[in-house]
Amino acid sequence: MRIDLHTHSTASDGTDTPAELVRNAAAAGLDVVALTDHDTTRGHAEARAAVPEGLTLVTGAELSCRLDGVSMHMLAYLFDPDEPELLRERELVRDDRVPRAQAMIAKLRELGVPVTWEQVARIAGDGSVGRPHIATALVELGVVPTVSDAFTREWLADGGRAHVDKHETDPFEAVRLVKAAGGVTVLAHPAAAKRGRTVSESAIADLSAAGLDGIEVDHMDHDAATRDRLRGLAKELGLLVTGSSDYHGSRKTCRLGEYTTDPEIYGEITRRAAGAFPVPGTGGPLGA
Repeated sequence: MRIDLHTHSTASDGTDTPAELVRNAAAAGLDVVALTDHDTTRGHAEARAAVPEGLTLVTGAELSCRLDGVSMHMLAYLFDPDEPELLRERELVRDDRVPRAQAMIAKLRELGVPVTWEQVARIAGDGSVGRPHIATALVELGVVPTVSDAFTREWLADGGRAHVDKHETDPFEAVRLVKAAGGVTVLAHPAAAKRGRTVSESAIADLSAAGLDGIEVDHMDHDAATRDRLRGLAKELGLLVTGSSDYHGSRKTCRLGEYTTDPEIYGEITRRAAGAFPVPGTGGPLGA
């Protein structure tokens, strides 16, 4: 059983539509895929309608959080998307994305980069605009060779020359809100140091005590030594260990199913969830 619990579609900053994503997941040999767009559930309906037979969809979101000045992401699975408190918080984060992107564009122009809001809006399309869309614009302009190269201190990384803070949820509040909505929480890529500052192990321990369910260990931004360290921390704290691709379509080099989650861990996630259920494939043939 092959399970990938972290992917993105055009509803946020991926390049596959939700329907394309679930079909591509099935074609990649996955049995379970989670759609976890940034701070939105807007792609869920389309993905549900297109899930091919043989694939199961886990609905979720990746919530933008910040603790003591450190940006971090919280994966939330199988929560009730209509629960009012969590919905209101997601809307606060999403509403801040456009002015933040426009402020980063202004900083880039001050640095001599001829990027425009029109270019970034075209790249984002119907998705929730974010740094990956601005990074793609920098690639189009020849400023950097790849999207990943834009996430440095020189450009868009936390504390970078063109970085602008946005509204982000306190992670303890995120855990509380997701739990209240019947969901399960997993801290995404907690030691991805090349993205900027990372949260401390003591903070992860505090989050565990507050109800955090797990940490994403097997991820492209964690080397082997980091994965071993995080696996040991998870065992010490009694946290679930997940693995995921963090797939963004053609925007990043990671492949669907590049890292996967153990079926027993997936079973425990579904057992703990009370806000929604996994969606078995009923969307017709793979090539539909």
